[in-house]
Amino acid sequence: MNTRKICVVTGTRADYGLLYWLMKEIQADEDLVLQIVATGMHLSPEFGLTYKTIEEDGFKIDQKVEMLLSSDTPVGIAKSIGLATIGFADVLERLKPDILAILGDRFEIFAAAQAAMVARIPIAHLGGGESTEGVIDEAIRHSITKMSHLHFVANETYRQRVIQLGENPERVFNYGEIELDNIMRLILLDREALEHKIEFKFQPTVFLVTYHPVTLCNNSEQAMAVLLGALDQFPEASIIFTKPNADTNGRVLIKMIDEYVATHSSRARTFTSMGQLLYLSAIKNADVVIGNSSSGLTEVPALSKPTVNIGNRQKGRLKASSVIDCEENEEQIIAAIQKALSPDFKGSLRQVLSPYGEGNASLRIKEHLKTVDLEGITMKEFYDFVGKR
Repeated sequence: MNTRKICVVTGTRADYGLLYWLMKEIQADEDLVLQIVATGMHLSPEFGLTYKTIEEDGFKIDQKVEMLLSSDTPVGIAKSIGLATIGFADVLERLKPDILAILGDRFEIFAAAQAAMVARIPIAHLGGGESTEGVIDEAIRHSITKMSHLHFVANETYRQRVIQLGENPERVFNYGEIELDNIMRLILLDREALEHKIEFKFQPTVFLVTYHPVTLCNNSEQAMAVLLGALDQFPEASIIFTKPNADTNGRVLIKMIDEYVATHSSRARTFTSMGQLLYLSAIKNADVVIGNSSSGLTEVPALSKPTVNIGNRQKGRLKASSVIDCEENEEQIIAAIQKALSPDFKGSLRQVLSPYGEGNASLRIKEHLKTVDLEGITMKEFYDFVGKR
């Protein structure tokens, strides 16, 4: 049997952190060849040239796809998608993988899926079936589902949603949230070690804040101003900011964060990329995680920490009882943070159950990619469940 080539595409610090253990599983399997394509934010100095982290972790990057324009306008993002599609067409022709493995819902992953679909390369998609009504990721995610041939989802609800989109149930697998593998496998830093590592002495209360642009709205700048105003009401708290992704209007939010940190340098720090160990250690040592990142719904509850989830970016996703929703309103954000810090709510966190499984998804996905029969897999028939239930 020929050795099967699995090509993994990564475009951001976030998806790389989630794909890390799957990549390690593929790399360690003698019957598989791992191919890695780095693109998007990984190749941008502005976002930390994080492709270097991939190499430092012992991986070989087979190809790089330059695609980010120095613009975060809708026109710039659309042109970046076009450049990425051209780049991936060439890269996939050179690598000729047996399977393309992609995660999530970002525009660079959308471009990779388009190129692979046209090239008749089977696509394995992780993270389908979810819903994020406030961002273009919603439409991108479901579009990638329709281009893909194997689906690895994080919850049975999401599995049913992928089937609802017309995908064959025999190719949709609920192996749990791959993000939880890092929590299961990494030894996280305690408070003192984290302070030493990031060179930042914490005050008694610690906030971890990540706020991304809400790409289907035009009020991200106003919403960030509201959030920063709310944080001012907690002068006793240290604040760790992780910067937003390269999405529409992301740069204006980065500028606002940098200016805030510059004027609150005694209690605030910002990071372009922390890496999984430092980021998860920050969650472990934070009193509350604030913002609109999907991490607040997946990793944070698994570490028994409260999340203040702001606005509509994550609307539609499954949420644990540790997640406190609020509008992009200063009074509501303040009230939500106060609730998260209250003794009663903190006490309730011991009973939190994650809706996303218990980890070890990476090994199960790798084994499936290794053994699945690829004969005729790219010939898809719409699965119409009408009348089948």
